[in-house]
Amino acid sequence: MDAALQWLRLIGDGVLHALAQPYYYIAVIIIGFLYMRGTWIERRLFSVRLHVWPILLIRTIVAGLAVGVVLSGISVLIGAQLTAEAAMWLWGTAAILALLRLRYLCFAYAAGVLGILQWLNTFVHLEDGSGWINERAASLAAIDMPAVLLLVALLHGAEALLVRRQGTKFATPMFMEGKRGKLIGAYQLQGYWAVPLLLLVPTGSDGAALDWTPLLPLLSGEHASSGSWSFTALPMVIGFTEWTRSQLPENKARLAAKSLLWYSAAVAVAALAAAWLPSLLPVAAIAALLLHELLIWSSAKRESEGTPLFVHDQRGLMVLGVVPGTPAAQMGLQSGEILHKVNGVRVRTKEELYEALHRNSAFCKLEVLNREGEQRFVQRSRYAGEHHQLGVILAPDDKADFYAEPSPGSFIALLWRSRATKRRELNYGSGSLAAREQAAALALPAASEVVVESLPEGGTGDTSADRVSDETLSAKTEAEPSTPLRRSKR
Repeated sequence: MDAALQWLRLIGDGVLHALAQPYYYIAVIIIGFLYMRGTWIERRLFSVRLHVWPILLIRTIVAGLAVGVVLSGISVLIGAQLTAEAAMWLWGTAAILALLRLRYLCFAYAAGVLGILQWLNTFVHLEDGSGWINERAASLAAIDMPAVLLLVALLHGAEALLVRRQGTKFATPMFMEGKRGKLIGAYQLQGYWAVPLLLLVPTGSDGAALDWTPLLPLLSGEHASSGSWSFTALPMVIGFTEWTRSQLPENKARLAAKSLLWYSAAVAVAALAAAWLPSLLPVAAIAALLLHELLIWSSAKRESEGTPLFVHDQRGLMVLGVVPGTPAAQMGLQSGEILHKVNGVRVRTKEELYEALHRNSAFCKLEVLNREGEQRFVQRSRYAGEHHQLGVILAPDDKADFYAEPSPGSFIALLWRSRATKRRELNYGSGSLAAREQAAALALPAASEVVVESLPEGGTGDTSADRVSDETLSAKTEAEPSTPLRRSKR
């Protein structure tokens, strides 16, 4: 009974320590900023927001706390220990790697690099001495690298479950440029979770002895139960960023979760092997690096070889997304479906959709081809003030004003080009006043803003802001010499 009360006291002290640290709150603020920026990008692309960023933030906070409780319990049972110096090495290495490439801001890369450095240090023995470098080398040599690698595996396993359950809730439609320069529709999936952890740390007489033999000390031949232990708080952030143009977002999230789960299992096996046989540490560290790169490469390869899904064809207009709370959402329209007929008229362009909708301004009947290519009918009354396209976000055509262009960069490049806007004129041909009024009703902006905004790069993994890289929003316009039709800035 006394031992249980002592452990409860230590857990309470660890929780208070976590609440007193600013790092978790900083992580939540950064995540909130990323979601808020995503909403800003949606408004620039579609003139409407598709996600409410405070709701996304609350959802990720709750999920992150739940994951933190589970992972803390698992780490205590297996005996994963991490000192304050080890945490500083981990975060510091990740920050330095981010200066080279933003997606390297990931604990998989940091753990792999630290494992290789620790192994190389066994040949030069820099810890022998009293200088500053010798002290740093000694702290590096003291890191329990199998425990760090196992922690990385656990974080990726938790990320796989979160991506599977919540991945599609963070999906955002995008316009991208295809292989032949034609604009196509795509989806970007990104989510971040702040995960507070309580990890074992050796301490003095104020701690408690373990009543069991944890897995890692058992494999390494140590006797962890003979020492005195306490808890230290370590806030972590896991996240993922994926993009797809050849799959539905839910299918992409399912595939990404499966890949992350396999990666987690492979790194866990490598970490346990390194704990059992220390000579396998460089193999485990290199595996953590290369397997993570393999995840990203295989995902990019599948997308490059896949056929673009969100493009218009002879069957009709491809639905890229649906604005929540609009008539399209109430009628059950989904991304990947095709608008074949509107009010009995076949539609192939936005202009034809506009004309078909105005054949009956009080009612609309849609003939839709679902994701399996089967025909279905939906209908609804229309009211004044509703979205001019029923709330449907269509795949882009040649008149689209914005598209996202991936270009990976460093953290310095992200800060340098974090945000900039320009203004260009989009001119329409010399047509009748009715044609120009129709263009205005279709919300085709004449004075369009060219937005240069940093967006995450494709890939999967856990990070402090995982693989937050550089995508820039560029403008694609077709201008003809005539009097420009202007629209007031919203």
